[in-house]
Amino acid sequence: MVNKITVVGAGNVGATTAQRVAEKELARTVVMVDVAEGIPQGKGLDQWESAPIEGFDTRVIGTNGYAETADSDIVIITAGIARKPGMSRDDLLNTNAGIVKQVSEQIKATSPNAILIIVSNPLDVMCYVAKEVTGFPRQRVLGMAGVLDSARYRAFLAEALDVSVRDIQAMVLGGHGDTMVPLISYTTVSGIPVTQLIDRSRLDAIVDRTRNGGAEIVKHLKTGSAYYAPSSGAVQMAEAIVRDEKRILPCAAWLEGEYGQKGIFLGVPCKVGRKGLERVLEVELTADEKAALAKSADAVREPMKAVKL
Repeated sequence: MVNKITVVGAGNVGATTAQRVAEKELARTVVMVDVAEGIPQGKGLDQWESAPIEGFDTRVIGTNGYAETADSDIVIITAGIARKPGMSRDDLLNTNAGIVKQVSEQIKATSPNAILIIVSNPLDVMCYVAKEVTGFPRQRVLGMAGVLDSARYRAFLAEALDVSVRDIQAMVLGGHGDTMVPLISYTTVSGIPVTQLIDRSRLDAIVDRTRNGGAEIVKHLKTGSAYYAPSSGAVQMAEAIVRDEKRILPCAAWLEGEYGQKGIFLGVPCKVGRKGLERVLEVELTADEKAALAKSADAVREPMKAVKL
């Protein structure tokens, strides 16, 4: 347990994240901050009143300012507008870049030693904004994307194979968007290569569904986007940090030559522990996977150029 975890944004993703952090007792205090007056206060109070029933002692508070967030150990940034039907993650670029910039400035001033977990979209570019504005080292700025994309991939495979999700080992790399790269060569079911259990055409269809997983949910909801699985992904990363678990998780990390990429946030296998990013693991990829990852990196660089800080 750490002393304080802040969640920026009290919308569906932020509020669900705060609740999960509290229920896991990852911090003594969870602070939920949002510009909407009364929303974080009301949701925070509601969550705290669930504590006697759910059996957690983590205090949840809501606020519209950053004074209460001072000296946070971890800050999870979920702030930004949500996707609407027909809207790509990149459509959110300019609006959310401005929001994440303002948030990052506040965090730099009040919690200069915090580890940041970015959830706001477009994810990879928002990580870049946060890192540039705060000046934090790469170990303390991570993006939650691969954990979510891998969870979707694993869920779809478990459904198709009629097996437990717990027996699906898989990892999705690359940018958090249409060019993400599910690693078929590393996908197994209790150690059995998935290609021995399902034909390639069905596997390719699952890969396509994974790439469009967020859009599929947006299409159903019409006025919102996913929040249960994204919040779970962010909290899994936070838990790995708090408990120093040394988990190997696919996260958006700032690359300094790994996988032939430099000066970019991209989803790669990361060792995550108490210091944040402890190591980027470079694994052997097939020729197709290498090409797909390079294409994904190009797709991330394009919107990066359009961001003005």
